[in-house]
Amino acid sequence: MHHYKDLGLCNTKEMFHKAITGNYAIPAYNFNNMEQLQAIITACIETKSPVILQVSSGARKYANQILLRYMAMGAMEIIKTAGLSLPVALHLDHGDTYELCVSCIESGFSSVMIDGSAHSFEKNIELTKKVVDYAHQYDVSVEGELGVLAGIEDEVSHEASHYTNPDDVEEFVGKTGVDSLAISIGTSHGAYKFKLKPGESAPPLRFDILEEVERRIPGFPIVLHGASSVMPEYVNMINEYGGKMENAAGVPEDQLRRAAASAVCKINIDSDGRLAMTAKIRQVLATKPAEFDPRKYLGPAREELIAMYKHKNEHVLGSAGKA
Repeated sequence: MHHYKDLGLCNTKEMFHKAITGNYAIPAYNFNNMEQLQAIITACIETKSPVILQVSSGARKYANQILLRYMAMGAMEIIKTAGLSLPVALHLDHGDTYELCVSCIESGFSSVMIDGSAHSFEKNIELTKKVVDYAHQYDVSVEGELGVLAGIEDEVSHEASHYTNPDDVEEFVGKTGVDSLAISIGTSHGAYKFKLKPGESAPPLRFDILEEVERRIPGFPIVLHGASSVMPEYVNMINEYGGKMENAAGVPEDQLRRAAASAVCKINIDSDGRLAMTAKIRQVLATKPAEFDPRKYLGPAREELIAMYKHKNEHVLGSAGKA
């Protein structure tokens, strides 16, 4: 058993309390490799922002669970060397089984998500409560989910979305004991969140559902998944340098800023990081075709990621200066 406190990490409880009272959201950035993690940590140091480092089941397999633990430790040492004390959580994104959640907790994760949204309401409660009962023995935070997000991201794949029913939230939270709740109000996974024709705008998020959920469980931490904006500059860069991403569209940043000022205290961003990194790598390889040193294209990609994450912290989530 490797407890997260030994790695210098924290759970999300105090983070979320401060975010709700301060009208901002904690950035939850997914990473799969060293450059992504370096960029996240550097951006959060430079903006003095708390952060949740997110790892999906697929990322855990890709990076190796043992190496991930030491990467998290290294990130905390970098923060300490910078003379700061940033709140950092290591979170399992979209855990789908009790066994996976237990494995992550035992390897040093300070927060886990158990996504039982594909099950019946009753089964979702049963599975989520089982994870909560285990996790809380070790002071690990648990995120549950009600409602289904469409789209594809790693192993998470759903053809259609189902909005969260506010009538379910009180019973779900009361019976499971979860620490936060992911809801579906119109966001979705991946880079193609909406089927838009040229010139069309993304439909607004269902803030009416969010407001009703807030009314039912006042002060309870709410989470938004699938909240990348699919930033047009990166889509355009990818297409300019040989890529093919037609009609990719995400959640407008002004809507995310509005959500961050509500009970939404955690906003998940994965696709924007993938897009920024891919765009910069494509640009370097296209403009410097003789280049073969990975540092010469991964380095610029890392710098682009830093700039993008800083922008999110400062102008979208409102988390800058909140550490």
